[in-house]
Amino acid sequence: MARLFLFSFFASLLFSLCFAEIRYSDIRSDDRPIIPFDEFGFTHKGQLELNVSNIQLSNQNPDLDLSKVGFFLCTRDSWLHVLQQIEDGEITCALQSDLIKHVFTFNKLQKGQGKFSVLFPENDADQYTLVFANCLNSLKVSMDVNSAMYNLERNNNRDYLSAGKTILPRVYFLFSLIYFVLAGLWIHVLYKKRLTIFRIHFFMLAVVVLKALNLLCEAEDKSYIKRTGSAHGWDVLFYIFSFLKGITLFTLIVLIGTGWSFLKPYLQDKEKKVLMIVIPLQVVANMAQIVIDETGPYGQDWITWKQVFLLVDVVCCCAVLFPIVWSIKNLREAAKTDGKAAVNLMKLTLFRQYYIVVICYIYFTRVVVYALETITSYKYLWTSVLAGELATLAFYVFTGYKFKPEAHNPYFVIDDDEEEAAAEQLKLEDEFEL
Repeated sequence: MARLFLFSFFASLLFSLCFAEIRYSDIRSDDRPIIPFDEFGFTHKGQLELNVSNIQLSNQNPDLDLSKVGFFLCTRDSWLHVLQQIEDGEITCALQSDLIKHVFTFNKLQKGQGKFSVLFPENDADQYTLVFANCLNSLKVSMDVNSAMYNLERNNNRDYLSAGKTILPRVYFLFSLIYFVLAGLWIHVLYKKRLTIFRIHFFMLAVVVLKALNLLCEAEDKSYIKRTGSAHGWDVLFYIFSFLKGITLFTLIVLIGTGWSFLKPYLQDKEKKVLMIVIPLQVVANMAQIVIDETGPYGQDWITWKQVFLLVDVVCCCAVLFPIVWSIKNLREAAKTDGKAAVNLMKLTLFRQYYIVVICYIYFTRVVVYALETITSYKYLWTSVLAGELATLAFYVFTGYKFKPEAHNPYFVIDDDEEEAAAEQLKLEDEFEL
């Protein structure tokens, strides 16, 4: 049962990867029964190139059954059936199953040979995961693994992006153009309304520009991986702009939620503390994301970094909601005592709307997008990326529209009739609870 638990535990990791490329992996004195490498969506012209060198086994006993040590490919469905076979006692090792595709087992190694190379054609279109299995108790394996999975196009060019991700460079590039256009429109708005702009509006411009640059670098990153299997340095720029975009976006939500520039030109101590929490957490989240992307699940600390990233992301998303809650509470209290009840009511309505939109944005991009990626066929995995980017674009547009500079700002100017009507409405309104 313990062995089956380990198989099940690592099986959950096999299907959490997004991209495949030429990957170099170092395995050192590892006795894990299952080590997942890359996941890839093959077409009918798929190929796997596997080069393994510096193979060292902790036990050199010639009686070892090395047919229980090796590499194989499997799909999600086949892996679930393999686990069932192990539980039912039909087999004792995943490599004994007829539901997987054997790539290479160590019993084929010649005596004294510490390396091998395999070109494995895959003509059955599906999503596969390259896995290393070690079904020998207490056997530790060290090796250098160089793997490359790709699909051959009509002109025999190699496409190193999975079948469901191959159009992502164009998707990212298209969205980068959209954000550059939005940045241009925002600059035009700021120029026309230059007498009524606040500092927050320039900060919003910076967020849009960083988002555009982030998408442009991601498009180039995936484009180079698609053609060559390597990012050629674009991944560095992508991580830099992703880091800056993440910090500025969460900071913007906090600043808007506190009413900075719109309602008051300063931040209270508790709001500063939120920023002091969110910004370092974003640093940790980006470090975790880099480790996750660059190492893959073969690393023994990969699971830990994955959990760190998810935890930090959730904490950041929750933290940025507190300033909006505080603003709603303060505006509601002011609306009960201030003569300008209508102005406060309008501000309260605005922040209510923004709170709901932030909740929807976080829920959609963190939950719904992940669900789409899980249930969508591997051929259409790009749709989850498209859905996430559309939701992000809608959030940016909503934020810009609601908080744009106005010559006669409706949140600060209101006539007497509207004030009386709003005051009456405020009396009839039930207590707003979050």
